[in-house]
Amino acid sequence: MAEAFRRKGARYVGKFDQEEREVIVSLLSQVRELIALDEEPATGDPIRDLLDSLGREPASAREVDARDPALRRLLPQASRDDDALAQDFRALAEHDIRRAKAANLSTAIHALSFEGGSRVELDQRQAQALMIAVGDVRLMLGERLDLRTDEDAERLQEGLDLGRHGTGNDGERQLLAAYYDFLTWMQESLALTLTG
Repeated sequence: MAEAFRRKGARYVGKFDQEEREVIVSLLSQVRELIALDEEPATGDPIRDLLDSLGREPASAREVDARDPALRRLLPQASRDDDALAQDFRALAEHDIRRAKAANLSTAIHALSFEGGSRVELDQRQAQALMIAVGDVRLMLGERLDLRTDEDAERLQEGLDLGRHGTGNDGERQLLAAYYDFLTWMQESLALTLTG
């Protein structure tokens, strides 16, 4: 059973059993795949990679939404009122935003991918990456669960409470809601430890 993160010296320590870690890693991997860039792999030469990236056209907001509505949450428009401004910002920033998100997700996946034991011990960089990556997973799950308002979140919690007492009837939604609830707790635990 999971235990909240605590600070021990310069490390952040929590407990998550193998199954919990596997679920979290699976969700992190799904988000990483969702935001993955369709591009040639980097050559390792920073100048060559930069030049190669310059010819790529950014996806429009409609193209992003058409691939998966959760991308709208992960890669929101910079302006709702000015499509040209939003497109210009997307052209300038989307590639870097995707890479940063993918890097955080990869760091988090690596930190949680180990066999045996339940102790998860992170340095500050790993803890920050995990907190951010879990936030991205929650954004994806929030979209899948149609969470838009505080009232939606309250209804979700009520549904979880009903499900825990055997009266919920939508198994897939209950499972996503349980993941969302668990990751909310996990992210809050990590945030409090990082800032405390």
